[in-house]
Amino acid sequence: MDTIQKNAFINYKMSEENEKWNNAITRIAPLGHKPFDIRSEFERDYTRILHSSAYRRLKHKTQVFFATNNDHICTRIEHVNHVASISKTIANALGLNVSLAEAIAMGHDLGHSPFGHHGERIIEKIMKKNGFSDNFWHERNSLRFVDLIETLPNYSGYKENLNLTYAVRDGIVCHCGEVNENSIKPRDEFIDLNDVQKGKHMPYTFEGCVVKISDKIAYLGRDIADAYNYKFFDKDDMLTLKQLAQEVLKRKIRFKDVNTSLLIHEFIVNLCLNSDPEHGLTFSKEHYDMMNKIKKFNYQKIYSNPRFNPFMKYANLVINDIFEFLLNHYDEFNTIKKLSKYSRFYPTSTLDFSDWLIKYSNIDEKTHNIRKYRNKIIYDIKNIMDYKQAIIDFISGMSDNYAIKIYKELTEF
Repeated sequence: MDTIQKNAFINYKMSEENEKWNNAITRIAPLGHKPFDIRSEFERDYTRILHSSAYRRLKHKTQVFFATNNDHICTRIEHVNHVASISKTIANALGLNVSLAEAIAMGHDLGHSPFGHHGERIIEKIMKKNGFSDNFWHERNSLRFVDLIETLPNYSGYKENLNLTYAVRDGIVCHCGEVNENSIKPRDEFIDLNDVQKGKHMPYTFEGCVVKISDKIAYLGRDIADAYNYKFFDKDDMLTLKQLAQEVLKRKIRFKDVNTSLLIHEFIVNLCLNSDPEHGLTFSKEHYDMMNKIKKFNYQKIYSNPRFNPFMKYANLVINDIFEFLLNHYDEFNTIKKLSKYSRFYPTSTLDFSDWLIKYSNIDEKTHNIRKYRNKIIYDIKNIMDYKQAIIDFISGMSDNYAIKIYKELTEF
């Protein structure tokens, strides 16, 4: 196949003609409509994600390089926008629902922890140590955030949960970009998304599958560019990358041409050339092999680089000390009073976490109502495991900068 079949997936687009449509637009609860609202269901989801606090915090969350002070190094928010851009391009070329793909892409990392995947591993160890049976993985945490944590004011000013459509929520929890097979097709089953297991379920829609692949396309090239700027590569590394690209592109190139734009373009075009509804989203064998080789190169030369070790140790201290500090102040319904005694010394952690408990627990229902909260109450303050979950949620939503700010409060005099 040497030409892109425009709209090759048009019959599988998530639209009213699709047999999955009614399931795809299902919401947990009815969502109010403004008069003359011209947006589609998925465009409304995109807007709700865009205006959420979790989306704004992504600008100070790690992509690869922790708590970077370099304005030109990729953070989580830039990665999310890369995924959205790639997803839109692919969905448009294949005739799929662009608005759905864009909404999934914008929300897919809302539950990412501070300090990137290393932060995930730290939180998971804390959870195991504290009696949790579930693992921590950011796809599920992103679903938790869009379902239970993030709120927006309704037309009366009451703050309600985002209440996104099933198709967007599904794409978020099933987005894991670690594609280990060269054929991605959606599942048929309409399942409870809280039962999704990591890496075990394909998305419900082809649009969700597009985001799943776009996530991987987005990070491979950009991580190389950032690592190059931080001088992670020697001459042999650069030669290896150049040769990898030349083997597939069948032409001589310079190392500086192996950049984000080139790799994204090559993978997008190749995917669109080789995909069809019968076989799913597919790369050519050469491009699929190149993707896996670049991924292996990135793990060896970037993600496992010992230059990360000092900050990884620091991140471990930050997250563990915040967790232990907040856990030590648990006293059921007296917890906020206990925290307030230390607000002179630790104003950010004590006051902000008290606000978190007021919003999401039953510790102070009067203040909850006065503040016009209409979100679900998800913690019973009498239950120590619920309190621990509150701390985990609070920490997992932090930006790198905010977590470091709290840690400095705890350690500086």
